[in-house]
Amino acid sequence: MKAVPAWVTYSVYRVLLFAVPLTILLALQITWWIAALVAALIGVCLSYLFLRKPREQVARGLYEARHPVTETAHPDAESEDAAIDRAAGDALQRERQGE
Repeated sequence: MKAVPAWVTYSVYRVLLFAVPLTILLALQITWWIAALVAALIGVCLSYLFLRKPREQVARGLYEARHPVTETAHPDAESEDAAIDRAAGDALQRERQGE
Protein backbone atom coordinates (compact mmCIF):
# COMPACT_ATOMS: atom_id res chain seq x y z
CA MET A 1 0.00 0.00 0.00
CA LYS A 2 1.35 3.41 -0.95
CA ALA A 3 1.95 6.08 1.66
CA VAL A 4 -0.26 9.14 1.54
CA PRO A 5 1.60 12.21 0.18
CA ALA A 6 2.48 14.83 2.79
CA TRP A 7 0.51 17.55 1.02
CA VAL A 8 -2.70 15.50 1.23
CA THR A 9 -2.28 14.89 4.95
CA TYR A 10 -1.47 18.54 5.58
CA SER A 11 -4.46 19.72 3.53
CA VAL A 12 -6.86 17.41 5.37
CA TYR A 13 -5.58 18.63 8.74
CA ARG A 14 -5.95 22.26 7.65
CA VAL A 15 -9.52 21.70 6.46
CA LEU A 16 -10.39 19.97 9.72
CA LEU A 17 -8.85 22.77 11.76
CA PHE A 18 -11.21 25.13 9.96
CA ALA A 19 -14.32 22.96 9.68
CA VAL A 20 -14.52 21.84 13.32
CA PRO A 21 -14.49 25.35 14.84
CA LEU A 22 -16.85 26.55 12.08
CA THR A 23 -19.31 23.77 12.88
CA ILE A 24 -19.15 24.54 16.59
CA LEU A 25 -19.65 28.27 16.02
CA LEU A 26 -22.55 27.70 13.65
CA ALA A 27 -24.12 25.30 16.17
CA LEU A 28 -23.93 28.14 18.69
CA GLN A 29 -25.98 30.19 16.18
CA ILE A 30 -23.31 32.81 15.54
CA THR A 31 -23.73 34.77 12.30
CA TRP A 32 -22.22 32.74 9.45
CA TRP A 33 -19.67 35.32 8.29
CA ILE A 34 -18.45 36.00 11.82
CA ALA A 35 -18.26 32.26 12.45
CA ALA A 36 -16.27 31.79 9.22
CA LEU A 37 -13.87 34.59 10.12
CA VAL A 38 -13.31 33.33 13.66
CA ALA A 39 -12.95 29.73 12.44
CA ALA A 40 -10.35 30.85 9.89
CA LEU A 41 -8.35 32.65 12.59
CA ILE A 42 -8.58 29.64 14.89
CA GLY A 43 -7.53 27.32 12.05
CA VAL A 44 -4.51 29.44 11.16
CA CYS A 45 -3.37 29.66 14.78
CA LEU A 46 -3.83 25.96 15.47
CA SER A 47 -2.14 24.89 12.25
CA TYR A 48 0.81 27.17 13.01
CA LEU A 49 1.12 25.66 16.48
CA PHE A 50 0.45 21.98 15.80
CA LEU A 51 1.23 21.29 12.13
CA ARG A 52 4.89 22.25 11.97
CA LYS A 53 6.15 18.79 10.93
CA PRO A 54 3.62 18.24 8.09
CA ARG A 55 4.16 21.82 6.89
CA GLU A 56 7.93 21.28 6.75
CA GLN A 57 7.46 17.99 4.87
CA VAL A 58 5.30 19.73 2.28
CA ALA A 59 7.81 22.58 1.96
CA ARG A 60 10.67 20.10 1.57
CA GLY A 61 8.76 18.18 -1.09
CA LEU A 62 8.02 21.38 -3.02
CA TYR A 63 11.66 22.43 -2.82
CA GLU A 64 12.87 19.04 -4.05
CA ALA A 65 10.39 19.13 -6.91
CA ARG A 66 11.60 22.56 -8.01
CA HIS A 67 15.33 21.85 -7.44
CA PRO A 68 16.11 18.29 -8.57
CA VAL A 69 19.44 16.76 -7.61
CA THR A 70 20.25 15.86 -11.21
CA GLU A 71 19.31 18.05 -14.09
CA THR A 72 16.87 16.40 -16.42
CA ALA A 73 18.21 16.17 -19.95
CA HIS A 74 16.12 16.46 -23.06
CA PRO A 75 15.90 13.09 -24.85
CA ASP A 76 17.69 14.46 -27.91
CA ALA A 77 20.31 16.41 -25.98
CA GLU A 78 23.00 13.73 -26.19
CA SER A 79 22.61 13.22 -29.93
CA GLU A 80 22.56 16.99 -30.52
CA ASP A 81 25.71 17.44 -28.42
CA ALA A 82 27.41 14.63 -30.31
CA ALA A 83 26.49 16.23 -33.66
CA ILE A 84 27.85 19.60 -32.54
CA ASP A 85 31.07 18.02 -31.29
CA ARG A 86 31.44 16.08 -34.55
CA ALA A 87 30.91 19.25 -36.60
CA ALA A 88 33.44 21.17 -34.50
CA GLY A 89 35.96 18.34 -34.90
CA ASP A 90 35.42 18.27 -38.68
CA ALA A 91 35.90 22.04 -38.88
CA LEU A 92 39.10 21.80 -36.86
CA GLN A 93 40.44 19.04 -39.14
CA ARG A 94 39.65 21.09 -42.26
CA GLU A 95 41.37 24.09 -40.73
CA ARG A 96 44.49 22.04 -39.97
CA GLN A 97 44.52 20.53 -43.45
CA GLY A 98 44.22 23.98 -44.98
CA GLU A 99 47.38 25.24 -43.23
